[in-house]
Amino acid sequence: MSESIKTHRRARSYRGGMTSTPDTLAAYLDLAEPFGSVVDRVPADAWDAPSPCEGWTARDVLAHVIGSQRGFLAERGIDVASSTDLDADPSNDASADVSADVSADVLADVLADVSADIATDPRAVWRAHEARMRELLADPAVAGMEYDGVFGRTTVGASIVAFHGFDLVVHRWDIAVAAGLDEHLTDAELEMIDRSADGFGDHLYDDGVCKPALPVGEGADRQERVLARLGRLVPAGA
Repeated sequence: MSESIKTHRRARSYRGGMTSTPDTLAAYLDLAEPFGSVVDRVPADAWDAPSPCEGWTARDVLAHVIGSQRGFLAERGIDVASSTDLDADPSNDASADVSADVSADVLADVLADVSADIATDPRAVWRAHEARMRELLADPAVAGMEYDGVFGRTTVGASIVAFHGFDLVVHRWDIAVAAGLDEHLTDAELEMIDRSADGFGDHLYDDGVCKPALPVGEGADRQERVLARLGRLVPAGA
């Protein structure tokens, strides 16, 4: 999904006293663990197979999912590679106020690093990333960090679950299709996708987000209908 939906160009620094909701980590893991299950099932020779995302292989999709999460956190001064002292005086944090020109540069650098790692061992890179995300989202100083998003004031934890969580579900299916795996989304996941798509409005079809919705037949099931709304066609027999 486009970073233009997920983030706002200027982030505000963390201020003490902001806390996360207690279920932020659990909500993330509800989406991340099924994603990881698919990653673990992808045959080694399928990572370079084309995905439903035009021009992207399964490996590219995984790099995007990890890179977009890392880039989002990096923009807010959160080090995804090592522990960060978020209790320090924010007035001394030079990276706390991100300039309007940083977003694309940060994401490009992060994606380059992730792509290089994934070239050798996609599964290991995902496992390391998920482990770090568990650590970060368990910290109220990280999950509760506030900033001004596209849809108003929000927190890092809420954005990771709502926006990046959308990617974890949709791109899980993309990777599965690329690898020839049979992956069915749950009713709750399909409801979340529909609800998120409603919230994105016309931004859902911005450049780099989703392709235009596709028509479906009368006998299409809910998964086919929801994915068609995102410009995705369920393969025959899936």
